Amino acid sequence: MATTQSLKKQLQNKNNVPQQPTTLQTLKGLLASPTLKKRFEEILDKRAPQFMTSIVNLYSSDQTLQKCEPMSVISAAMIAATLDLPIDKNLGYAWIVPYGNKAQFQIGYRGYIQLALRTGQYKSINVIEVYEGELKKWNRLTEELEIDFDARVSDAVIGYAAYFELVNGFKKTVYWTKDQVEKHRQKYSKSGHSWKENYDAMAMKTVLRNMLAKWGILSIEMQNAFNEDEKEVREVKDITNEVQETEYIEAEAFEVTEEQPAEEKPSTFEQESFDIE
Repeated sequence: MATTQSLKKQLQNKNNVPQQPTTLQTLKGLLASPTLKKRFEEILDKRAPQFMTSIVNLYSSDQTLQKCEPMSVISAAMIAATLDLPIDKNLGYAWIVPYGNKAQFQIGYRGYIQLALRTGQYKSINVIEVYEGELKKWNRLTEELEIDFDARVSDAVIGYAAYFELVNGFKKTVYWTKDQVEKHRQKYSKSGHSWKENYDAMAMKTVLRNMLAKWGILSIEMQNAFNEDEKEVREVKDITNEVQETEYIEAEAFEVTEEQPAEEKPSTFEQESFDIE
């Protein structure tokens, strides 16, 4: 015996009533736009199809993200593409996170490390959690930090330490207690989604980002990352400021207009070797 749902579907088909596409179908339809395909190809060249597939995979595997407008997801992914950072959550370079019904771009601490290494100005750079029992000494004025990793007594994180050394010999060390990080989160975090997902990763990013912003050498690419990271979500626009979302009857029903000139192509993603705790 046919279910009510199947009977309704048969009736719709019989009367040629178009079904509303899912948000996943809408996302795929937008990515099939010649304008967006060309835009990703201009940025990523031959790696564009793989990156666009990763957008679909990310969206289809995250039910919370599926509540966001598909165009906002693509716009956030475009920022990651211009920075040449993968959006796989497991890699921790960059994330696309929900903020209400819009998606926003966030860079991970590994993303900041990668961008720093690309400048060629950093000899070494790292950020770690500090566990209970490990911290022996921290002087904020002289930046003397003494950690005994063998003295760890539990899995409780008490703080986070970041460090870099430039090729010219300049060194910098910072240490934040967990309380300092929490106060910063409460004051500045607009969306708690990423913090709930991985508090320590977000905390390490916060400490590393603060250190680089104050004392690091920032390339244009890094400055763009700082500007885009956790930016308040605005009205969703296409990267070319031309593609607008419309009423969708079928997944393929979308409207595009002439695109604007392409921006300067960023450097390719380089797999640098660095030590991440």
